[in-house]
This record gives sequence, C-alpha cells and structure tokens, in this order.
Amino acid sequence: MRVVALGDVGVVDDMMHIGDEAMFQAARDEIAVRGGSLVAISSAPNETAARYGLDAVPRIRFDGLDRTDADARLAAVLALAEGRDSLAADDTARAVVDAVAGADGVLITGGGNLASTWPLHVYERAALAGIAARVGRPLVVSGQTLGPDLRGRDRELTAGLLRSAELVGVRESRSHDLAADLGVHARLGVDDASFLGMPAPDAAPARAGVLVSLSLSLGRAPRTETVTRIAALVDAAADMTGGPVRFHAHYGPLIGTEPRGDAVLHDQVRARMRVPSTVVPTGDATAAASLARSTALLITGRYHPAVFAAPAGVPMLGLVTDDYTAVKQRGALAHWGQDATVPIAEADTAGIPQILSLWRNRARIADAAAERLPRHRADAEDWWDAIAITLG
Repeated sequence: MRVVALGDVGVVDDMMHIGDEAMFQAARDEIAVRGGSLVAISSAPNETAARYGLDAVPRIRFDGLDRTDADARLAAVLALAEGRDSLAADDTARAVVDAVAGADGVLITGGGNLASTWPLHVYERAALAGIAARVGRPLVVSGQTLGPDLRGRDRELTAGLLRSAELVGVRESRSHDLAADLGVHARLGVDDASFLGMPAPDAAPARAGVLVSLSLSLGRAPRTETVTRIAALVDAAADMTGGPVRFHAHYGPLIGTEPRGDAVLHDQVRARMRVPSTVVPTGDATAAASLARSTALLITGRYHPAVFAAPAGVPMLGLVTDDYTAVKQRGALAHWGQDATVPIAEADTAGIPQILSLWRNRARIADAAAERLPRHRADAEDWWDAIAITLG
C-alpha cells in the first residue's frame, strides 16, 4: 500500500512546527504498521524524506495568489491530471500528479487548514482531492478542524473535497456540526497525534512542575499588558505546584541560540516572572509528547501540548485568542473530560482561579482520562484500520 499524504510538513529555515509534524508522523506510523508507506507532499521534500525515511515531493503551491489566479491555477492543475497540459515544465504540480498516479490512495492528514483564514491551504487540498478523483484513487481526510470561519469560495471548495472523500475524520464537535452542514458524514475522534509515543501506564514518566507552551500570536490582546498577565499566571502556578517551570516552543528553531517563533514570547514572559524558569529546546514531536506528559500542570496557547498531555490526565489551562483557537482547545480537552480555557487577555484574573481548581481536582482529572483512554485508543485503531482498507 503506497499512499500520497499531505500535511503541513517540511522544516524551512530550521524552524520546526511540532504539531504539524506530529500529525504526519502519526499517520506514517499507523500506515506503516498496516503494511503501507507514505509519499509526503512537503514544503521541504529533501528534509522530510530524510526525517521520516520516505519519498517526498514538493507542494503544488498557491502561495501569494489572489482568488482569480488561484482559481486559474486550480483549473490548470486539474487539467494536467486529465492529460491536458498547460503548465511549465518545472511546475511542482507535475510531481504531485505523478505521485498520485503511482499510488494506491491519497491521505489529507491532520490540521486546522480548512478555513478561510488560510485560503491557500484550502486550494492546495482541493487540488489534491481533484487530482485523486481524476486519476481514480481513493481519498481519505483525517484529523481535521473545519472553519469555524469558512465562507464563499473556500466553503464551496471544502465541501467539494470532503464529499469526494471515502472517509472524513474531524476532531471537535464544532467541526462535526459544520461537516454535517456541508452535507458530509464525518467521524468525530481525537487528534491523530494523541497517542504518539505514549508509553504504557506502568511506564509513564514522573510528573513535576509547570510546563508552558505559548503561541507568539496574541490575537488582539495588548502585548505588554498580556505578557505581564501571563507571567503572573505562571508564577501562581509555580507557587501552587512547588515544582520547576519549563518553557517549550512548539514553533521554534532547531539550531542556534537566537529566540525565534514562540520562543520570542517565552523570553518576554520569563523576563517578567519572579520564579526561576528554564527553556527546553524545541526538538521533535516524540520528545515534545513525552515532555507534555511529564508535567504536573500545563499552561498552553498551542494546541498540540494539550493533545499530548490530555490522554495522560495532566490538568491543563488553555489560553485562547479567538474563536478558532477556542474551538481547537475546547475540542481537545472535551475528549478527556476537561474544559478549562480563558481568554489570553485575562490570563491572570480568570486563569489563576482556574488553575487553583485544576490543581484541587487533579486526581479526578487523571481518573477521567484513564477511564476514557481505552475507548479512544480502540476507536483510533478502528479508524486507521478503516483508512488502510480504503486506501489499500
């Protein structure tokens, strides 16, 4: 079984986005144990091929195009898949069409890209779905957040690509409702990377202290004031747990000491804290998952720290900046019996009472996750079995 897979992978300028890589890595592992292999569509094909030990081709690319040009490129790519060629000899779409034609099926793996916030990703996925349909290969869409902002042409393209899929999987109830509104039957389940590198319960790491993973984007919250509020929240969490404070950037550099990505905000918060803290290098997805499961309390503005920590019963507070981040954070937590999120602009005033409650109820939170774990793992196994049957 050979499957062409699209996720937002590829380390460019030595900047790692752990969540995107984690979902792709989970898909690679699940397909591999079922006797298959992936061909990655990547922003950095050589890097991705070396990282995962597989073949990779470049993205089709809709970067920087307005709607008229994006629609024209989409039409030209689909025409190529039908044998009508008007593209340049070095156009990256050629490699994608050839890869799909040489594969058994196509997998669009996890992400929150099917939204009007990122129309280029909607077009990229619509193009891949159209290629699969034109060369007669089955399509599966797994682990998606849909919208919540999805309108106009983006809504039309998303509905079309989802309806062309044999299987569709989403990861929050809001996305499940939106899929139904688009006329699509979707499976609702946990994020594809939820169990990446997860040890057996008797081999779980000891938990201590506070782990903080923030996104550089604060939405519309005032930066200076919000940084001070986050610092107060983390200080309070450290006082409560009595353990060390660690900061871990899920979008950060793999080399060098200059802070980039999320690490910039981390340094700003650390400078305003009274409690000492340390920085854990960004690293890779497996190490990030283990780290998230080793903390006594998680404070996160990023999605995948919650995805990794929740199945292990780690109590966590999500800092949200808009409807999109709220949908994702609440969706990840709801699967495991948690619900603590606050607007990032109220990190201290609303957040400190929340972490006090989380800490008092940490035993209940752990029990709720342990109770749900067997069902979610079994459901995930069944899902990947169905994907392998469909694509193989």
